[in-house]
Amino acid sequence: MKANEIRGLSHDDLQVKLKDSRTELFNLRFQMATSQLDNTARIKLVKKDIARVLTEIRERESNAAEDSASVAADSVK
Repeated sequence: MKANEIRGLSHDDLQVKLKDSRTELFNLRFQMATSQLDNTARIKLVKKDIARVLTEIRERESNAAEDSASVAADSVK
C-alpha cells in the first residue's frame, strides 16, 4: 500500500489495516518457520506497510497535540 493511500484512510481504518498487517506478518513468519512460504519478499513488504501505517498514526497524533497546544496558547493571550 502506498503512502498516499494510507493518508486517505480514517483513523479507524488505519487501526484495522495495522491489525490485519500484523496478523499477516505473523502468518508469514509461521509459514517461513514451517518451510511453506513461497514468496519471502512478502515479509519485507508487510513490514514496510506496518511502518507506513504507524508513521501516519504518529504523525496525526503529533499534529493533533500541536494544534491543541496552539489553541491553548491562543486562549492565554
